[in-house]
Amino acid sequence: MPIQILMPALSPTMSEGTISNWVKVEGDDISSGDVLCEIETDKATMEVEAIDDGVLGKILIAGGTEGVAVNTPIAIILEEGEDAFMDGMDTAEVEAAPSTTESAPTPTLESATAAATPLSKTESQPSANGKRVFASPLAKRLAQQNGLDVAMIGGSGPGGRVVKRDIESALAIGTGKASLDVAGSTTAAANKPAKSLFSADDPVMAYMPEYETIAISSMRKIIATRLTKSAQDIPHFNITVDVEIDELLRVREQLNSRDGSDYKISVNDFVIKAVALALQLQPDCNVTYTDEAILKYTRQDISIAVAIDGGLITPIIHDAGGKGLRSISKAARELVGKARDGKLAPEEFQGGTFTVSNLGMFGVKSFNSIINPPQSAILSVGSGEQRAIVKDDAMTIATIMTLTLAVDHRCIDGATAATFTRELKGILEAPMQLML
Repeated sequence: MPIQILMPALSPTMSEGTISNWVKVEGDDISSGDVLCEIETDKATMEVEAIDDGVLGKILIAGGTEGVAVNTPIAIILEEGEDAFMDGMDTAEVEAAPSTTESAPTPTLESATAAATPLSKTESQPSANGKRVFASPLAKRLAQQNGLDVAMIGGSGPGGRVVKRDIESALAIGTGKASLDVAGSTTAAANKPAKSLFSADDPVMAYMPEYETIAISSMRKIIATRLTKSAQDIPHFNITVDVEIDELLRVREQLNSRDGSDYKISVNDFVIKAVALALQLQPDCNVTYTDEAILKYTRQDISIAVAIDGGLITPIIHDAGGKGLRSISKAARELVGKARDGKLAPEEFQGGTFTVSNLGMFGVKSFNSIINPPQSAILSVGSGEQRAIVKDDAMTIATIMTLTLAVDHRCIDGATAATFTRELKGILEAPMQLML
């Protein structure tokens, strides 16, 4: 019996994703555990593995397709001896979900699509003259970004649907440009609701210099949505404290210079461990606000902000309060490497009770961060630099690092946040506490 491969939900927040590419091709033998394709989620690019043996009979949605909804059929695996459109295969069932494949259809697939199921309503839109135009989501998005009217572009997809290659051809030969009304906006986009305060269709763009259009990835869209919601809905307030880290640097040098040591502990590793200990001393900062209750966590799972191509991801050091510096250092290096390779498993970046974001390596003195929901606090770590300070009634030079704590005022009060920063400062300035 043919087996449908569905678009998986690879994280709790995932509603759609992008099929980056197919590792297998139609006709390949498939064994359980084989990687079928790579899916770009709101957090990372992840591999999808087969759970059944068979033959990859049909790829329903091609690599590079964006906006594929969770649970949409993306491929068919056949058992031995089965054919994609024979031996009991229900073509109507295969084509029931909207297919946004950008690959050239085979005659068999095109005829089956036309006979079995009309194109989905989500793939059509009215043109300026009221004519119904069918186009894939990716084609519509590219057309809008480049000021094209899909009604003026011939479609080469199933049923005359406009697909990605049609938009690219129109751009290459200079056809399909949307007409301008007296206000300077395109008629093709005139009836579309604004999704942001500014878009590429704004009349002011006529006065801007030439620019490159960069497609918005699924990760970037989710980052934009979540951080906008966080900034709008969470009442942030910030506390800043300067920490003298000369003793920490001396301890770090001693640890890293030990004969036979197979690790290199970073300043950020010290910060992660110190944050976990400070949360143990002030657990009222290790919380989440909900409309029903404040959730206070019993474990310190510290998320670390990692910059990757196309966005930001926060892998988690689980139970950082129960780990030593060496274990934290090793875990952090492995997670950062996996994050930049797009190989993080969902449990390695979903969750976390507190985030540490460090821009010190870029020479940033101090900065404010936006809280990463459902967490209620994030620590911004600046660079350590030598500054003139007054110590014991005398002017001296010390290495100072500026920390800025952003908290959710709905569940963390000012005195609570101040107590946490006091504990954190004390631990970092007397780092031998981290060895206990």
